[in-house]
Amino acid sequence: MAPATRDVIYAFSGLGVAGQVLVAVFLLVGLLALLGARGPLDGLRRLFWGYELWGGFVVASLATGGSLFFSEIANFIPCEFCWYQRICMYPLSILLLVLAVHGDHRAARYLLPLPVVGAGVSIYHMLITYGAVHEPATCQLSAPGAGCATNWISGESFGYLSIPTLALTGFLLLIGFLVLAASGQSEDAATLPADAER
Repeated sequence: MAPATRDVIYAFSGLGVAGQVLVAVFLLVGLLALLGARGPLDGLRRLFWGYELWGGFVVASLATGGSLFFSEIANFIPCEFCWYQRICMYPLSILLLVLAVHGDHRAARYLLPLPVVGAGVSIYHMLITYGAVHEPATCQLSAPGAGCATNWISGESFGYLSIPTLALTGFLLLIGFLVLAASGQSEDAATLPADAER
């Protein structure tokens, strides 16, 4: 593998770890809100207010670019489950750009099924990669010689990342940004930050 390719894989792995930290923050804030502590949620909404769709666009674009880099430049063979995850991710990079340009936060809720389904496929793919689930025979047909269990980035992944893990991180971030964007349109003023305007 060329040194430049290895450096790009390290960069995507680093972005994946940073994304996982942000996912953990989203989950913690959501849990606190469920327990009645709304302050952190209001702070998070103020932080991203008006930029939720742009944040989702950046995540979807990086994930799309990363998957194309892995298959077209690093020459990693995408398996059947990689293609299913791409089906869920690629349209989001275009749709979120259109919604962000037009500021159409209300439409964000209609995009949620794509990252939810993509996250489910990523989890199943991760279980195959880590040996918790037996690899289906179709994996060898879709990616001859590699299959779905191959961890293509094991040497540049901080010891635990795989491509499905990076995809899951992207899908979870997209769910977070889309929920923030969609919930900001609530008619209930109590759910919005006090100084929020759109």
